[in-house]
Amino acid sequence: MIQKTSTSAKTHPSVSYRSYPSFSTQSVHAGEPHVNPYHSVPTPIVQSATYTFPNTDALIHFMEARETLPPSFREYGRYGNPTVRVAEEKLAALERGEDALLFSSGMAAITLTLMTLLQPGDHLILTLDTYRRTRAFCMTFLRRWGVDVTVVNPAAYDDLEHAITPRTRYLFSETPTNPFLRVLDLERVVEIARQHHVRVIIDSTFATPYNLQPLTFGVDLVVHSVTKYLSGHNDLLAGVVIGNRETISLLREAQGTFGALVDPGAAYLIVRGLKTLALRVERQNANAWILAQYLEEHPKVRRVWYPGLPSHPDHDVAVRQMRGFGGVVSFEIAGTAEDARSFVDALTIPRLATSLGGVESLVTIPAIMSYYDASPEEKKAAGITDQLVRLSAGIEDVDDLLADVEQALAVVRG
Repeated sequence: MIQKTSTSAKTHPSVSYRSYPSFSTQSVHAGEPHVNPYHSVPTPIVQSATYTFPNTDALIHFMEARETLPPSFREYGRYGNPTVRVAEEKLAALERGEDALLFSSGMAAITLTLMTLLQPGDHLILTLDTYRRTRAFCMTFLRRWGVDVTVVNPAAYDDLEHAITPRTRYLFSETPTNPFLRVLDLERVVEIARQHHVRVIIDSTFATPYNLQPLTFGVDLVVHSVTKYLSGHNDLLAGVVIGNRETISLLREAQGTFGALVDPGAAYLIVRGLKTLALRVERQNANAWILAQYLEEHPKVRRVWYPGLPSHPDHDVAVRQMRGFGGVVSFEIAGTAEDARSFVDALTIPRLATSLGGVESLVTIPAIMSYYDASPEEKKAAGITDQLVRLSAGIEDVDDLLADVEQALAVVRG
């Protein structure tokens, strides 16, 4: 039987990390004026597609000063919105970036960024253990447009350096990666990239800025699926790119053409979700770490991938550069594909769904969801087995989660 456990008494192990003050305070207040319009406490939703001018002189003055005005001051909704701008400034502050740009989804953020920054003849290095749709975009659309793409193992730093050519412009990777939670040594990656004048883009969705801030290691751009931890409630789609003002300004100009926007209502929900980011992620870190320890000791679990465990290949790197180890645990059920499905079907708290990072625990079997239409060769190359399960811990009581996992494992034949 599982002994009762308290999240306050048993949390993730002590880790060394780059400490920044007042993360929770910034989550609540960054990007927002001390006094809002109409004296409202929360940021108002400015639900407008266009903006008026009192006369033609004011319009001409605006057009003359347009390039120097902040993005919240625009004449048309495709170029900026005050509510969206508050969310962007808050996200930039949390990632220690100069500026941020919100998109209609995480994939919109990735695709538009790469299309804007790369041109025919350029070379992109992509790590293997990244989101499947990201790889698909790079291997099909980018190659169709004349961009060469090389895929390397995320932990093979020598291979990464050998893959660099005089045409290499960017390295794109996730950390932690999906679904095996590989953690890149960002200092080492950035050092290699700088030696060869290559820029680095990191998808840090699984980490969140609470656990890791890649820009402080010299990374050039950070991408998030805001859909996940940052909004935190499984109720919206959005993405963000964060970095220096010059690059974000270039991307903002491209976005005005492509139109992959976040609407003001979604931006309001993002701002609201960010206010509890630290509280939520602390709980999810603790829940996932406790679940990972339990699963690793269970005889019906073949293997567990979680950076907080010493058995994870990147544990030392994670301890060195992350505040916490995240809310996702991946593991293989000992047995058959039917055993893995029986386990998932027996769970009563985690819901069977794609995505992650929300307050509700979610569970998925990648082989029959995100890799359902993949060939056996593609699954093998990505390490996806029929027994692999990915569990995203929510903020439920960890004792309830443990009891649920225990009873679900009891149905596994092993």
